[in-house]
Amino acid sequence: MLFTSIEFLFLFLPLVLAGYYLLPFRWNIKNYFLLAASLGFYAWGEPKFVFVMLASIAFNYAAALVIEWLQERRSRGDRPTGAKVALTVAVAGNLALIGVWKYCNFITTTLRTWFPSWQGAIPQTSFLLPIGISFFTFQALSYVADVYRGEGAQRNPLILALYIALFPQLIAGPIVRYTTIRDQLTSRRTTWDQFSSGVFRFVVGFNKKMLLANLMAEVADKAFVAPPGSVAFAWLGAICYTLQIYFDFSGYSDMAIGLGKMFGFNFLENFNYPYISKTVTEFWRRWHMSLGSWFRDYVYFPLGGSRVGKGRLVFNLTVVWFLTGLWHGANWTFILWGCLYGVLIAGEKLSGWVQKVEGSFALRLFYQPFTMVMVVLGWVLFRAPSLGAAGSHLAAMFGGAPLVDGPAVFWSREMMVPLACAVVGSAPVLKARFLSGAWTVVVGYAVQFVLFVVGISCLVMNAHNPFIYFNF
Repeated sequence: MLFTSIEFLFLFLPLVLAGYYLLPFRWNIKNYFLLAASLGFYAWGEPKFVFVMLASIAFNYAAALVIEWLQERRSRGDRPTGAKVALTVAVAGNLALIGVWKYCNFITTTLRTWFPSWQGAIPQTSFLLPIGISFFTFQALSYVADVYRGEGAQRNPLILALYIALFPQLIAGPIVRYTTIRDQLTSRRTTWDQFSSGVFRFVVGFNKKMLLANLMAEVADKAFVAPPGSVAFAWLGAICYTLQIYFDFSGYSDMAIGLGKMFGFNFLENFNYPYISKTVTEFWRRWHMSLGSWFRDYVYFPLGGSRVGKGRLVFNLTVVWFLTGLWHGANWTFILWGCLYGVLIAGEKLSGWVQKVEGSFALRLFYQPFTMVMVVLGWVLFRAPSLGAAGSHLAAMFGGAPLVDGPAVFWSREMMVPLACAVVGSAPVLKARFLSGAWTVVVGYAVQFVLFVVGISCLVMNAHNPFIYFNF
């Protein structure tokens, strides 16, 4: 079920909110109701995949209890700990789950392509991808890892299930740590200010998706469906996709955070105006922050982080960015996209370039545009269906096609105003300069709710498409 659907906005959400606030909090009744609603939300499209998620929850619930029990026995001096072994089994189990459902098709296709003579021995698998599997698997992994590090295991399996299956962030994040909402799971209260701010945040995210991301998608989809006919259209398509993916994913995150507030949860931010970044390293501190911090805390730091020699630092970054690319999808384009960022960030760290840019206005004038160009080129890799298609698009961008063609002229005229709005909206210009006074806040609220009505009218005309990060 999409947040941007008539069924969600006018059926599911009102009924769940009404039921939630009519029920008492004692005996966890609100939580169990919210869990049932979350499972129903997930089952709306593919009911059978609910059992995959429930199996993951049951496995990680048991694994965490075993890890905690073994840690307690060690602390009492009963016997040497086997908690590390239990953690290894838990990690392997979660990776096996995501490996089978998300990567098995890619692996078998690649092997059959590389070794044609083995095609009779290597079956071509065709697993359907459970929606949101990367997100709920990473939440489960962070939970068992935190239990190993000393966080108390959750004794109530239904509360753990609510943490993993909570519908606002279930499908496309942000990746919420158990430690972030542990206390909120069992004792929370929603004030009117929190609820109203949640509604407003949801509306802002809805407008980002319906009125900016979807408009950008019209041009991006045309530019990437075949090799662009001109340099201008290749760049226009790449820029439109750069803006589309930002407003699509940050819009979903805004809606998820807003929904969380409506039910008393406070999720951490997932975006912080990434397109104003001065360096590539800064860009990844601002983009999909919940994923970046996950890899930092559970992969990069355990490998040694930055406090190692140059060779080991390159290795650590290579592992992190290879996995980051692979997390996004089973395709060589995602892997190469991750490796591209690994190379750029390793270069910045080894050269000390981040500190140099931060300390010099002249260097920022040069390096900030370079950062943005590299981000745009990276999104071409990310969007293209294959390496060959990515190569054709990049070649067109750098002179492998006529300078201008008819579609470039037409869509440049059509998208002039939406592009200007998207560029302004991707930077904190309005927030910093125009939304400081009380009356301007009221005007901002009014404008957003008028735009919400416009977005609803687009829904009625079926002018919407799924969120990009539903694929991951």
